[in-house]
Amino acid sequence: MMGPFLIGFAFSFVGSLPPGTLNISIVQLALANQQKAVLRFALAAGLVEFPYALIAVKFEQFITANPFIIKNFQLIAAVVMVLLGVVNLWPSKKDNTIVPLESGFRKGVLLSVLNPLAIPFWIGITAYLRTNRWLEINNQNIWFFVVGISLGTMALLALLGLAGSKVAHYFIQHKRAINAIPGFIFLALGLYAFVQYFSR
Repeated sequence: MMGPFLIGFAFSFVGSLPPGTLNISIVQLALANQQKAVLRFALAAGLVEFPYALIAVKFEQFITANPFIIKNFQLIAAVVMVLLGVVNLWPSKKDNTIVPLESGFRKGVLLSVLNPLAIPFWIGITAYLRTNRWLEINNQNIWFFVVGISLGTMALLALLGLAGSKVAHYFIQHKRAINAIPGFIFLALGLYAFVQYFSR
C-alpha cells in the first residue's frame, strides 16, 4: 500500500512547485516570520486537496470507462502530460501578489477552495499513472493515493514556508526557473507515453 501513497506524495510535491496563489502566499507569510500561520496554511491547503483529489480520481474512473477513451487511453494521457509541461514552462504574466490575512488556516482554506484546477490536474495525472501501469486504483489503495496527495501538498508548502526568508526571496526572484522543474518532468513523462503508444 506504500506504493500508491509514495506516488501520490511525489507527484503532489512536484506539482505544487510552480509559483501560484498558494505557494506565493505562504512565501509572504514566511517573509513576515509568521511561522505558526505557515503551518496552519499548509494544513488547510492539504485538507482541501484531499476531497479535490478524491473527486478527481473517482471522475477519472468514470470517464475512462468510455470505450473510445479506453482505446486511446495512452495517447490522451500523453497529450495531457505534454500540455501540463508546456503550461508550466510558458511564462506567466499573471501577478500572484497576495496580501497576507491574519489567519493562516482561514486563508489556506479560502485560496485552496478557489483553486479548482486541482481536479483536472489530478484527473490527468491519475490517467497517466494508470495508463503506464504505475498505479492501480481499487477501493483500498485509492485512500493511500489520495492521502499521499494531500500530505505532498502540505509538505511542500510547509517546507517552503519554514525554510526561511533567504529561500523565500529566491523563490520569488526565480519563479520561471522553479516553474521549469515540473514543466520538464511533465514533458518527459508525456514524451515517454507517446513513445510507448506509437511503439506498441
